[in-house]
Amino acid sequence: MTANDTTGALDEALERLHSTGPERLGRLTNHAPMVVEVLAAHGRAGAVHRWLDLYRPKLEDFPTPLARVTDANWREALGDPRRAADWIAYFSRALAERPWRTVLAEWWPRLLPGLYGGSTHPVIRLGHAVRALAAEDNEPRRTELAHALGYWAARHHPVTGIETLPGRDSAAQTLDAVVPIENAEGGFPARLAAVRRLPGWAQDVTDPDTARARLTELVRAATHRYATHGHGEETMLVHAATAPNAVLRALDALPREQWVAGLHAAWTASAAVTAMYAPAEPVPWTSPGALTAEDVVERALAHGDEHVIKLTDTALDVGDEQALAAALRAVELSEPLVR
Repeated sequence: MTANDTTGALDEALERLHSTGPERLGRLTNHAPMVVEVLAAHGRAGAVHRWLDLYRPKLEDFPTPLARVTDANWREALGDPRRAADWIAYFSRALAERPWRTVLAEWWPRLLPGLYGGSTHPVIRLGHAVRALAAEDNEPRRTELAHALGYWAARHHPVTGIETLPGRDSAAQTLDAVVPIENAEGGFPARLAAVRRLPGWAQDVTDPDTARARLTELVRAATHRYATHGHGEETMLVHAATAPNAVLRALDALPREQWVAGLHAAWTASAAVTAMYAPAEPVPWTSPGALTAEDVVERALAHGDEHVIKLTDTALDVGDEQALAAALRAVELSEPLVR
C-alpha cells in the first residue's frame, strides 16, 4: 500500500513536525512522523491532524546544532546522539543536491550496521519516509527522509560479538528457538548489551530475490508471533516485526546488491528484540473472526497508541487473519493515547 493522501494532510503534518526533534527526554523516540504516514497510507488523512494534536505534548523542539557534519568528518560524528541536528542538516543538503534514491543507496551500507540504535526506531522512520516518497516525491517528504537518515546516523549503534547458534528451517521456528537473555532488566540499550547468543537464520542467502522472500517471511513470522507473545512486553516486541518490515519497504528504492545485507541485519534485530523481551510462555491465539482490515484500522485509530498503529500497519502488509489478530492483541495490551 502506498500513501494515497490527496488532501495534503500528510505533507502539512510533516512540515509541522520538522520543527520538532527526533526524540524527547534524551531517549524516547518521536513517533509522530511515522504515525501520520500510516494514517495517510490507509485512507485516514482526515484523522492526521486530530491525532497529531493529541500527540503534541510528547514533542520537543528541534535540537541545537553543535558543529557541521561534512563529507570529510562524518565518521567522527557517527553514533553521537548530540549531533542529531548536525546530521539532519547534512542530509538536507545532500537531498537538495542529488536524487533521494542516490543518497539512500550511498548511505544504506554505512548506516545498516548501526540498525540497532534508538531501539531500531530510526530505520522504522526511514521505512515510512521511503514509502511516502515512493508515492510522491516532494519537499516535505524529502525533508522527512533527511530527518530519518539524520536520526539513524546520530543513533548509529552496531552490534558485534554475538555467537551464532544453529537455527531452524523457517523464520517462525527460529524465532521460537531464540533463548531469552538471563536476568533481563533495564531499558533497550542494557538488554541489547546482554544479548550474546542468537540462532542463525537465512545466513546462506546470497540472491537478492531470495533475500526479499526471506525478509517477507520474517516479517510475517514476527507479526504472527506478537499475537501469542506480545504480552512479554507489549511495546518493545512490536519492533521485532516493524524493524524488519522497514527494511523490506526500503528494498525497491535500493540497488539489488544491497538487499541481502538488509535481510541479515533485519534478522539480527528481530531475533535480538525477541531475546530481550520474550515471555516465559505463549498465550493462546484467538481468531478475530469476521473482522476486516478496515475494522482493525478503526480500532487502532480509536486506541491511538503509536506502537499499536504502527504494528497494525505492518499487520496489514502481511494481510492474513493471524496478523490482524496480532494488531488486535496490541490494542488489548497497550495503554491508549490519552484523550
